[in-house]
Amino acid sequence: MQDSSTAKYPPLPLIQTWVWMMTQSETPEIQAKGQSNLIASFGSLAKANEYLLAQKTQ
Repeated sequence: MQDSSTAKYPPLPLIQTWVWMMTQSETPEIQAKGQSNLIASFGSLAKANEYLLAQKTQ
């Protein structure tokens, strides 16, 4: 398993789109797809959140 320093993540705008899908869309299917994409890329929503917070501080 890769640690976060060597992991290859999708481009930041795509990640932000998935977060928008999950949090702002009123369509349950779109919300679920955004969540599914984040979990598939990061392993958990918590890891995705950690990554996004780290990007803000750079």
